[in-house]
Order: sequence, then C-alpha cells, then structure tokens
Amino acid sequence: MTNPQYPLPYPRPPRRNRTALWITLSVLAFFLLLCGGCVGIIATSADDTDSPGGNSVVAGTAPDEADDLAPPGSEVRDGKFAFTVTRIEAPAKSVGGEFLSKSAQGEFVLVHIDVTNTSDRPQSYCGGNQKLIDTQGREFTNDTEAEIYLNDDVYTDINPGNKFSVILAFDVPVGTTPAALEFHDSMFSGGVRVAVR
Repeated sequence: MTNPQYPLPYPRPPRRNRTALWITLSVLAFFLLLCGGCVGIIATSADDTDSPGGNSVVAGTAPDEADDLAPPGSEVRDGKFAFTVTRIEAPAKSVGGEFLSKSAQGEFVLVHIDVTNTSDRPQSYCGGNQKLIDTQGREFTNDTEAEIYLNDDVYTDINPGNKFSVILAFDVPVGTTPAALEFHDSMFSGGVRVAVR
C-alpha cells in the first residue's frame, strides 16, 4: 500500500532502441552512394569533360541513324574515362549463386567492359551512369543489384592510368537486340556511344 504523502513517481518511458534506426540509415546511405551517388564526382567532372564532342544522338532514334556512334570494339572516351566493350554474353534469366541471386523481369544482357582513368587524378566510377540502347532506339538503365552478384566492386575509385574491369547487367525484354552502349564518366557528363553489332 502506498503512502499518499509519498506517491510513487511516474514510470519512466521505455528507452527507444536506436539500433534499428542506425541500421536503416546506414543501408539507405549505402544505396544512395551505390545507385546514383556519384555526387562527389559531379563537381570535378561537370567542369572538366575531355569528351571529344557530346552525345548528339536523339533519344528514341535507332543508334544506326546517329552521327556520333563509334564502331564496335572501339575505345571511346567521356570525361576522364576511356571505355572498351570486351565481350557481350548470351542473355541470362538470372545471375548470382545458389543463395544470393537476382532473376530478370525479362532477360539480362551482360556486357563486359574495361574502364581506364585517362586523367592525372583519381576518378570515381559508378555503373549506374551507363545505358544500353537496342535496335528500336529504346534506352535501358543497368541493374545495380544484379551487378553486385557479378562483380567484386560496382562503384570504385580508379587511379590515373589504372584499368577497372566490370560486368554491366541490363534487364531487357526477351528477344531484345542490343545495338549500342552509352558511357558516362559521371551522371552529368555528355556521354559517348559505341556500337555493339
């Protein structure tokens, strides 16, 4: 029985668990950095594009009609990076292993590329800046999650003169015929296209 002269104090509110909040914020920050982050390099790339002419291809037009389409196998340059397509695999329905994998909505077009830093300082590479164009002129963005299962790194800093090899994954409708790839050294660079057929 309590003494009315000395009432019990109000119970303390339960302490909030902040671990879940920190985990959520960490995951969100990771995906922002991975998927479109490339923000840290915008300032260095936006004012410093060494690209030989921008991309004059109009979206929705087949790449064959473009004036600025480099021939297959060519090294093309945008900003501080030189890009070379080394191989295109047969379409795949899924990528990954037994425990971690990703299935395509349609099918994955897997493109092996080499990215070389042609500048005199480090530059960050982000797969989210690259595009695939098919023979109908449709543009496809890459699938970052699928690329995580195919590569050790999908976002990395490349030092001057170094080369980084990576596999791009594009989820496209079944039967899509790739015609070109559009490469960017940052999300705001002009971009450059190279034919793949």
